[in-house]
Amino acid sequence: MKKLFLSLALLPLISLTANAKVLTGLDNLEKQNFAILEGKKVAIITNHSAINSNGINAVDVLRKSPKVNLVAIFSPEHGLRGTEEGGLLINNSKDAASDLPIFSLYGQIKRPTAEMLKGIDTLVFDIQDVGVRFYTYLTTMGYAMEEASKLGIEFIVLDRPNPIGGLIVEGPVLQEDIKAFTAYFPVPARHGLTAGEMALLHKDYKKLNLNLTVIKMEGWTRTTWFDETGLAWLNPSPNIRDLNTEILYPGLGCFEATNVSVGRGTKNPFLWFGAPWMNAKKIAKKLSKADLPGLTFKYQEKIPVDNMYKGELCKGISIEITDRNKVRALDIFVYAAYYLKKYNSKDFELREKGIRRMIGYDKFLKMFNKNIKPKKIIADFEKNNSIYKKNREKHLLY
Repeated sequence: MKKLFLSLALLPLISLTANAKVLTGLDNLEKQNFAILEGKKVAIITNHSAINSNGINAVDVLRKSPKVNLVAIFSPEHGLRGTEEGGLLINNSKDAASDLPIFSLYGQIKRPTAEMLKGIDTLVFDIQDVGVRFYTYLTTMGYAMEEASKLGIEFIVLDRPNPIGGLIVEGPVLQEDIKAFTAYFPVPARHGLTAGEMALLHKDYKKLNLNLTVIKMEGWTRTTWFDETGLAWLNPSPNIRDLNTEILYPGLGCFEATNVSVGRGTKNPFLWFGAPWMNAKKIAKKLSKADLPGLTFKYQEKIPVDNMYKGELCKGISIEITDRNKVRALDIFVYAAYYLKKYNSKDFELREKGIRRMIGYDKFLKMFNKNIKPKKIIADFEKNNSIYKKNREKHLLY
């Protein structure tokens, strides 16, 4: 009898997913009785976040089907179980339950090699993303698509919701000469695409000779937030712990290119930011008066138990979402960086290399260094991404 890979740990989630309003690509693959995979040697790029409407992980779903010959597993950043901290390189391993090889795509090598892909007919991608360009799961997908195209391997994306919706777009389009693992696709920071839509965009942009299939969802629309899907929440990575965190991540994530803590090592990462030297009370008042609808800002002190400023008292600002439809998280960063420079000029550091990758746009640094007001910077972002909003329509599936 086959042992189940991750399912036992997910049993409490089954009641949450059984009445799901949205069926994922994995659910629809099951409904189609795995016809597209029959008779093929299959590998899957996945992690703990890929579960079906019964709370069963994608690896187990594929292994249990007599029609699927699963021969290898590939894992992204944070590992197969999503427990490793961001940036930690992960080695290859074996799945104890199935004896299948687990190839890490977040080690010294971030692309599947020809040796790893030897004998594979079809590469399946199924991971729950967060909807932000500098989150790395979709870059892993993009790299794998490129390698599959070189070897004539079929590529299938089992689509999942963009948890923060598919309508709102934030930030400028990634500048063509900026390329990194966190800066790979020609899209804004908050792109409003599902994994399947990003795959279609990437194939088109790179002109890949790739047999690509996206198995769509049912029931998801561009206005759907994750907590409206009926799907079970699983932390996509250790410090993304709820939907509000994901909503704020396009902006708060940019603080990781500064010397300001985003709350790693506290109970509320990415819902707070601060530093021992920060003039947080004054900045909180300024942010409360700024054009940042759907949000409240409050002074709050924290002592991180890990990561930046470990063990130090940090003066900071907690953020509460009052109307998520109005929130533009990147605007928070633009305003906060402006006030940090104004009121903490001796201490605040904006790291050029990092912020280029996060914002994806050299003009931001030029405007920031010239003390251009936040409203003008944000207006420039909107002007920049207007063409993207039109061009992306041909890749939209919902």
